[in-house]
Amino acid sequence: MDSLTLLEAWQNLSDMSPEIWQACQETMLMLGIGLSAAVLLGGPLGIILYLTQPQQLFAHRTINGILGWLINLVRSFPFIILMFSLGPITGLLVGTTIGPIAASVPLAFAAIPYFARLVEQTLREIPRGVIEAAEAMGASPIQIIFKVLLTEARSGLISSFTILTISFLGYTAVAGVVGGGGIGDLAVRYGYYRYQTDVMVAMVLLLVVLVQLIQLLGNRLASKLDKR
Repeated sequence: MDSLTLLEAWQNLSDMSPEIWQACQETMLMLGIGLSAAVLLGGPLGIILYLTQPQQLFAHRTINGILGWLINLVRSFPFIILMFSLGPITGLLVGTTIGPIAASVPLAFAAIPYFARLVEQTLREIPRGVIEAAEAMGASPIQIIFKVLLTEARSGLISSFTILTISFLGYTAVAGVVGGGGIGDLAVRYGYYRYQTDVMVAMVLLLVVLVQLIQLLGNRLASKLDKR
């Protein structure tokens, strides 16, 4: 593009700044609700999944098998299909199937088992000897969970949360395409349907910047918490 075209593109994006700001807010809203559900529900679910494995504190083959099966069931659904499948539940919970709040429901359903598996895998990386040493010193199960497992795994949990955040930032773009709003919706409506390439490129660059910032912050925090 020559300088005039670039100037026109910049002017067009400047005129659209209120819509771009609203799209960013919608994306952050969807991401915030989905990630909150993942931490509040998926985190404990991942801990239970780890603790009920053979040779762990609360080993229980049946509970572990059922939880694992349910988590795998939800994770097997492609996100776009999950959105449509949960349409009736979404309408029942929030009264509509359109908008960022509605899109947050399937995002939360997808984020919970996703993060649960990440938490389980992170806890598996803790050496068994650390837990055995805590047991030998008379630590209670609650103390082992909060003062040993979660403390030892905090760096890995931050890295897992970073992966989850970046993955679900992409999911919010998919949600926007089917009525969720946000950056993805803006890119498709203007960049695809109206052939405004400048808007499409700008939204892609915005997502790239967000991913880089999230990864940078996640890496720094994980390094700071890693005491090894």
